[in-house]
Amino acid sequence: MQPCTVPNVRFHNGVDIPQLGLGVAAIPDVEAEVIVRQALDTGYRHIDTATRYGNERGVGLGISRSGVPREEVFVTTKLWVDDFCDAAGAFARSLDMLGTDYVDLFLIHWPAPDNGQYVTAWQQIVQLYLAGDIRAIGVSNFEPEHVQAIVDATNVLPVINQVELHPYFQQRQLRQFNSEREIVTEAWSPLAQGIGATDDSPLAALAAKHNKTPAQLILRWHIELGHVVIPKTCSPHRLAENLQIFDFSLSAEDLDTFVQFDQPNGRLGTHPNEGFSAHHSARSRWHRERLSKRAA
Repeated sequence: MQPCTVPNVRFHNGVDIPQLGLGVAAIPDVEAEVIVRQALDTGYRHIDTATRYGNERGVGLGISRSGVPREEVFVTTKLWVDDFCDAAGAFARSLDMLGTDYVDLFLIHWPAPDNGQYVTAWQQIVQLYLAGDIRAIGVSNFEPEHVQAIVDATNVLPVINQVELHPYFQQRQLRQFNSEREIVTEAWSPLAQGIGATDDSPLAALAAKHNKTPAQLILRWHIELGHVVIPKTCSPHRLAENLQIFDFSLSAEDLDTFVQFDQPNGRLGTHPNEGFSAHHSARSRWHRERLSKRAA
């Protein structure tokens, strides 16, 4: 298959990241190798994993057995809260699991402010970055106050903040905060776990106008806003479909249509200031109501 050329976004340290990648949260380790190989064969060059996902070994095998040179694949992994006191040890274990001697992007996965150690963790990550085994460092699920705290302590800005972001939870203030500091915004759960990607959604008519699926329309919306986006899928068909978003664009009127979908209670996961044990499994009341209405 002829690889699709995905545009890059440049970090403030000069490193480029492919704007569209594959997220592998909740994909079992034994399945990760296959889906990563399929993704790379389809044209992906950006894979996002984490220690917390338990599939770094499968991701590493998928990359090494794909035939794609390691330097052509942008690899992200993340430091989990349990390892805040020993970021160097956790990073070494990630390298071993991934079967690589460097990663392109290393993130703090969750601030866990009640834990009180995310600033210390960032100080350690800065030292790992300076040692040269990480090309760029950033954060995930950080609110502005968390970002400000790590910058005050180290004078080192993260290159990226990976957060829940989709048409029903658009994070405008956080996006503005990031933009003002040249921090790239990256969207996890970019399709709102399928709420906005169904053929009977309010976005379906707009998608039909462009002869695209609602999921493709939403991904294009992210691209046009400058987000890095990492949709998760285990379907070879969806892998290919998600790449087919670079042959059309949205008008200003199209983009305005998305404004109406933003919801004040549209968050699907846990708030970063709350307990983190339910991360990636929590559902908001709004989400449950939406699913109930669709099932009715």
